Amino acid sequence: MDRVSKSKRSAMMSRVRQKNTAPEVLVRQYLHARGYRFRLHRKDLPGNPDIVLPKYHTVIFVNGCFWHGHSCPRGKRPSTNMEFWNKKLIRNVERDRENYGVLQEMEWRVVVVWECETKNLEKLASLRDFTANN
Repeated sequence: MDRVSKSKRSAMMSRVRQKNTAPEVLVRQYLHARGYRFRLHRKDLPGNPDIVLPKYHTVIFVNGCFWHGHSCPRGKRPSTNMEFWNKKLIRNVERDRENYGVLQEMEWRVVVVWECETKNLEKLASLRDFTANN
C-alpha cells in the first residue's frame, strides 16, 4: 500500500525529469570543456541515449541510480509497494541491457555514467578512458 494518495503520487512522479538532469548536464559540461561536440537524445537510436558523439561512434547514458537499479545506496528500492517497484525497476534494467546490446550490434560504443559517479568526473574510469583514447 502506498503512503500517499494516487493524485499526490502522480504529481510527485510528474516532476521527475527525463532530460537535462543535473548529472547529465555535469557530464555534458565535462565533455564540452575538453573540446568534444555531441548531440542530445537522438530518438533514432535504441534507448534514446542522453549524449551521442557521432565522430567517435559513442553513446553515453547518464543513468539515475534509483531508476536504473545501481548497487549504490541511491539505488535502494522502496520498502512500500514492493511488488510494483520490483517489477518496474527490473524491467528498466532489462530494457537498458537490451538497448545496450542493440547499440553494440550497430557498432556503437556504449558508456554508462551513474548519477552517484558524477560527484567526481575526473576519477570516473569510463569517461577518463574515453577521453584519453580520443
